[in-house]
Amino acid sequence: MSVSEVRSRIFTLEFIIVFIFHFILMFSMYTTLVTVSGVSMEKYGIGPSLAGFVASVFILGILSGRAVSGNLINKVGVKNVVWGGVAMFFLTYAFYFLDYGLIFLIIVRLLNGFATGYISTALNTLATIILPKDRRGEGISYFSLSLVLASSIGPFASFTIFKDMSFNQMLVIVGIIMAVTTVLFLFVKTNNSYSKYRNVQFKVIDKKAAVMAPGILILGFTQSTIFAFIGTYTILNGYVLAASLFFIVYSAATMLTRPITGRILDQKGSVGLIITTIIFNAIGYYILGGAISDWMVLVSAAVIGLGMGNYQSIAQATCVELGDKDNIGLSTSTFFISLEIGLGFGPLILGLIAGAVGYGQMYQLMVLPIAIALIHFIIFVKPKLTRPV
Repeated sequence: MSVSEVRSRIFTLEFIIVFIFHFILMFSMYTTLVTVSGVSMEKYGIGPSLAGFVASVFILGILSGRAVSGNLINKVGVKNVVWGGVAMFFLTYAFYFLDYGLIFLIIVRLLNGFATGYISTALNTLATIILPKDRRGEGISYFSLSLVLASSIGPFASFTIFKDMSFNQMLVIVGIIMAVTTVLFLFVKTNNSYSKYRNVQFKVIDKKAAVMAPGILILGFTQSTIFAFIGTYTILNGYVLAASLFFIVYSAATMLTRPITGRILDQKGSVGLIITTIIFNAIGYYILGGAISDWMVLVSAAVIGLGMGNYQSIAQATCVELGDKDNIGLSTSTFFISLEIGLGFGPLILGLIAGAVGYGQMYQLMVLPIAIALIHFIIFVKPKLTRPV
């Protein structure tokens, strides 16, 4: 095997460890995200709206953690950021076992979300550094599957494996898994170039990568309708099979095609892929809104998986390409902050639209903001992408 072949490997031991670490981190997030609202309603007698806030306040913590982490990576080093985040994670995770009322639980959710976002940004940055530059697009496509898998397996485990356990019992098991995974991180030796004497100006986003932000935010905004309302929409219309299989089909379509789109990204660049995935996304939402059977809902899940499922990894790689090459962490956090603002605030606005026109019409109306995202990309981003990522 030649030296060039060795350097072009994606699945090195370090990459696999970082992938597993990020998967378990996101798995821990999703197991609590889908269960804590029910627990808080039962324990504190609150309504669905406030219970939903107990769950979603975690996202605000993640956004804050990403902003801080992205700025510190070049100052203290990506591995030190990870270890600092691990310490915060287990400290705030332990607070779940203390019961000082609803306000305390909300604060715990916010702080644990901060630690999760802090670590996640560092792990995404580290994975990008580990990857060979000539296969970075493909590698990011593979790595981002850690989030796709977690978003499917986490809720599935919560409603099956952990369904007969108490909330605290589930936390103990997930915490042990997280602790074992943390030990594996000791075998990761790669780090970025950093200096504690470097003058790092605090920035929330990378100015060069920010040109991608509006489109990412808009598509995160539309994707929030899937996480927030797909269960209600399918059950109200009697699509019981689709309700249980939607995310499985979405994840399968994403996982089967990301390696392909990743290779195309490295060879041809992101322009054609981004345009294509945005169009697929619009088609998927239109089919979903007009669905008259289970199979149509599942077809829409596959099409949206081809669209948004692939767009996310391509957009992340594009942010890294456009951003400051000496601060990959800030470019990475720019992508996630833009996406999660859309995911976090989308349901607040789109819930009002769904109440006014119905869920089906709301899904079909998502074609309009998706079209705006496409126009934005063609006018403002495409001219800046003159070479393959």
